[in-house]
Amino acid sequence: MDRAAKIYVAGHRGMVGSAIVRALGAAGHRHVVTRTSAELDLRDGSATRAFLAAEKPAYVVMAAARVGGIKANSTEPYDFLYDNLAMAANVIDGSRRAGVRKLLFLGSSCIYPKLAPQPIREDSLLTGPLEVTNEAYAIAKIAGIKLCDHARAQYGSDFISAMPCNLYGTGDNFSLENSHVLPAMIRKMHEAKLRGDTSLRLWGTGTPLREFLHADDLAEACLLLLERYSQAGHINVGSGEELSIRQLAELIAREVGFTGRLEFDPSMPDGTPRKLMDVSRIRALGWKHRITLAEGIRSAYAWYLAHSAEARK
Repeated sequence: MDRAAKIYVAGHRGMVGSAIVRALGAAGHRHVVTRTSAELDLRDGSATRAFLAAEKPAYVVMAAARVGGIKANSTEPYDFLYDNLAMAANVIDGSRRAGVRKLLFLGSSCIYPKLAPQPIREDSLLTGPLEVTNEAYAIAKIAGIKLCDHARAQYGSDFISAMPCNLYGTGDNFSLENSHVLPAMIRKMHEAKLRGDTSLRLWGTGTPLREFLHADDLAEACLLLLERYSQAGHINVGSGEELSIRQLAELIAREVGFTGRLEFDPSMPDGTPRKLMDVSRIRALGWKHRITLAEGIRSAYAWYLAHSAEARK
């Protein structure tokens, strides 16, 4: 990529978007354009198209999304579907109309069927039913992938899609109402440690298997994809490593210093039983994650301690 080219990062204040902005800066890109949601509501098609037409960025990274864990996805499915569908459609169509040279659309591994063969290959998309607890979010992301593919086929747009596994890192959402499993566990264990609790109850059985990737590693993958990847269809981005939710809880407990007993509540939903992605395609491009899960949890916990008032919102 031309380091003088204008790059618009949608969602720059989120965990993923901020990591991408940092990575672009470290790589010497001098013209990164951002807008807060107060300055530009990406659900507003007219405003989004007008912004892109005026700015004319050469590159666009679509990292903006309404995100949350199982509880938020289950209780607010309309909002998750509508907001993510509207944002994806407006940014992709606005970029096409503005003549953007290349667009990277970011989704999630939840696009895959609940019982997809493991590790999950890219061609598993739309081969079976989705996990119901995040179906709305997944449908919006699938629509974004297809918009990119059809823009390429019909208009010749160089629009690509990447699907990361479960993400965490600096600037994560630690809200107990709508955060993902890893940051939620960090906060719960930290607060339990401060209270001196002898036990902590966690959702589900602890048996589902999950794959995690630090947002800074994803950001490095995004820069590589913008430089070297130009194909229809999406590409998986992950660590290629998995562990059970119970093992994750035990690892977080060690890093946080919570010594109480971990109890799992099987009456609460587990979500997909296993979700490990096949990352052979991106590894063939020369990328592999660098940050181990233990190192990443340690740094995420340090960030949480330094920003506890902000992180607890």
